[in-house]
Amino acid sequence: MPSYERARRDIKPQSPVTSWLRRDVLTDDDLRLSFDIDLTAALVGMSRSYIARAFGHPGGRPRTLTLEQVLHLLELDDFQETFVPRSKIPEYLLSLGESENHPRLELEEEVAILQGNALSLVRSLDAATVRCVVTSSPYWGMRLYDNLRDVAWADGERCPYGFEQTPEGFIRHTVEFLYSLKPVLTKDASVWWNLMDTYNTRTPIRGNARERLEAMNGKPDYLRGWTEHFAVRHSAGHAYLEDGEQASIPSRVAERASRIGYRLKSVITWRKTGPVPEPVKSRVTRQAEYVLQLAVGQPIFNKRAWQQLPPRLGGANPQYESMEKITDVWCLSTAGGKNGHGAEFPLALPGRCIALSTEPGDLVLDPFIGSGTTALAALELRRRCIGFDVSDEYVRVASARVAATRASDVALWDYEPAAPNGSGLNGVSHPGAELRAVGAKRSRRRTKA
Repeated sequence: MPSYERARRDIKPQSPVTSWLRRDVLTDDDLRLSFDIDLTAALVGMSRSYIARAFGHPGGRPRTLTLEQVLHLLELDDFQETFVPRSKIPEYLLSLGESENHPRLELEEEVAILQGNALSLVRSLDAATVRCVVTSSPYWGMRLYDNLRDVAWADGERCPYGFEQTPEGFIRHTVEFLYSLKPVLTKDASVWWNLMDTYNTRTPIRGNARERLEAMNGKPDYLRGWTEHFAVRHSAGHAYLEDGEQASIPSRVAERASRIGYRLKSVITWRKTGPVPEPVKSRVTRQAEYVLQLAVGQPIFNKRAWQQLPPRLGGANPQYESMEKITDVWCLSTAGGKNGHGAEFPLALPGRCIALSTEPGDLVLDPFIGSGTTALAALELRRRCIGFDVSDEYVRVASARVAATRASDVALWDYEPAAPNGSGLNGVSHPGAELRAVGAKRSRRRTKA
C-alpha cells in the first residue's frame, strides 16, 4: 500500500462570491498609470486591433493602456476572464513592481533537468530560444503527488498546481503559465499541452490509476474510509456545476489561450488503447485525453518527418492510423508507469510532437518533465531539451533515465535540415546516413534555436 507523508489537503469547489469591481478606491494618479499593451490585452482577453477599435482608432497599434482605459474594457461585453478575475485586475496591475532580473539558465549539454517551480524557472530562459514545448501538466484534482508545494498565482491564490479549489482556478493558472511561456518561444514554435478533463464528483484523490483500480477490485490494502484519505475532492458549492458534471477544462483553456495571443491550431484527441478505470453508471467510460497545439505565429509543421518515425517514437500506429495523413485523432498506447510517475505519457507522444515541429539541434522544453520521457524523445531525435520539475525524486528518476539512454547502444538517424518551405527531409533518415549513439558528443557549433 502506498505511503504518503504530507498534510491533509481537500478540494472543496465552492465558487467564491467575488466583490464588485470597485472604482471608488482608485485615485486619479492610479487611473493615469500606463501599462504594457501585451499584458493588458491578455488580462482583458482582447486583441490589440480590437482594443484600438474599441477606442475609436481602427488600424491603430497602441503600445500602452492607462488603468482608466483598462476599466473601460472590463465593462465591454467582449471581456473574458483569462488569468486574473475581473474584480482583481486593477489591484493586480497596481501591485506590479519593477521587472525582476532572473539568473539566466545555460544549457551546457543536450539535456538539462532542473528542480524547482516551473513558473519561476521559465523566466530564466533566454527570449525566443524554445521552438517546441511538450508537456503534460498536472490535471485538476486527480492525482496525489509527493511534491505538493504552494505556488503564488496572479489571481491571489496560493496552492499547488492541480490542487485549486475550483476548476476555474486551475484554468486561470494554466493560462497564466501559458502566458509566461510566450517570451521564450520562437516565432515558429509550437506548444503541445496535454490535458485531461475532470468530473465534478465527490471522490478520493489517489497517487495513480492503479490505486483506484485496486480499490475498485476490493484489495484490502487499498481500501480506506473517506476520512482516512490524505486528499479528497468534494462536489458541492460550485456556481453552476452539479455533482457528476464534466468541467470542460480543455476547451476552456483553449479559448483563453487564444485570448492571450496564442493561435489555437488543433485540439487533438488522444485515443488511448485502454479506458480509464472508473466505476460509472450514468455515462460512458473515458478513453481519451486531449492535446492542444498552440502557436504564436506560423509554426513549422513537417509531416514528412512524422511519416518516417517508427511507431514507438510517434510514427503512425499501423492498426489505426494512415501513413498518408495525420489527423486530429491520435491512437497511442499509455505508458506503464513503471518509472514511479502516476501520470507518465508514452514516448510516442512527445516523439511525434517534436518531430512535427522542430529541426535537429532545436531546443525543446518540458516544464513538467516528470520521469523524463520528453527528454528521451528529444535525445533520440537529436534535439536539445530542458525540463523542470518541483520534485527532487522525479528529477533524480529523469536524470537517471537520460544517463542510461546516453550510455546505451540505441542509434540515432542523421538528419538533413528542412528546406525553407518546410518540405525538406527534416528528421527523416536517408540512404547512407551516419548512425550515432544516443548522447554522442555534439560539435561545438551551436544550432540556432
